[in-house]
Amino acid sequence: MARPIHPSNLELQALSVLWHEGPSTVAAVHETLPDRKDRAYTTVLSVMQSLERKSLVKRALVGRAHVYEAAYSQEVIVQRATHDFLTNAFGGRLGEALLAILSAGTLTPEEKTNIERELQRHKTMAAKKAPTKAAKKAPAKKAVKKVAKKAPAKKAPAKKAAKKAATKAPAKKAPAKKAAKKAAKKVANSAKKVAKKAAKKVVAKKAAPAKKAAKKAAPAKKAAKKAAPAKKAPAKKAAPAKKAPAKKAAPAKKAAKKAAKN
Repeated sequence: MARPIHPSNLELQALSVLWHEGPSTVAAVHETLPDRKDRAYTTVLSVMQSLERKSLVKRALVGRAHVYEAAYSQEVIVQRATHDFLTNAFGGRLGEALLAILSAGTLTPEEKTNIERELQRHKTMAAKKAPTKAAKKAPAKKAVKKVAKKAPAKKAPAKKAAKKAATKAPAKKAPAKKAAKKAAKKVANSAKKVAKKAAKKVVAKKAAPAKKAAKKAAPAKKAAKKAAPAKKAPAKKAAPAKKAPAKKAAPAKKAAKKAAKN
């Protein structure tokens, strides 16, 4: 079914007469318009003809009179108008709109009863909807909990793999460190060897002239050794010559001692 065209304010008043009074003629609508303004009959006739062109009313010939009947219920037509009024005038706040409407006039006992009945119906509908919403949300929460529980289990292998990689990483790096240490030791040892060789060469170069001088002085030392016994020989031979007179003088001393005693 096509969406009905939104009527004007005066057209809504004419429709409200048809909704409450039933099928009516132009004269009946003219007499019972809600705002009670003084309008010409032709004005109301043009309003009804406009509603007929918009397919909002149906016209039927009863005898000589033309009778108009609403083509849509009040709920269908007013729903859009109410939504626009609520949005434009109250920013969509229904409570404020209801309070404003109630303050615009007085309610009959029957209207109050109808309103109370409608409010009670809204309460029961809200109570019925609440468990369904909670029931819909509950599975979602359970699903979230299940996913949260399963998530660590899925992540566990990744953590184990990370730990294994962390433990393996030092093992892989250890040979590199050992190789570096070995290379450093080799370099140090080679440097020490080179330094020792260089020191030996320097010492050998410095000691070479001294060795040569020592070699040259060796024959002189040998000659001196050979000459030394030659000098000492006469002294040894002369020693007996000196001691001989002392032995010869010994009898003379003895004779002198004897003469002294006598």
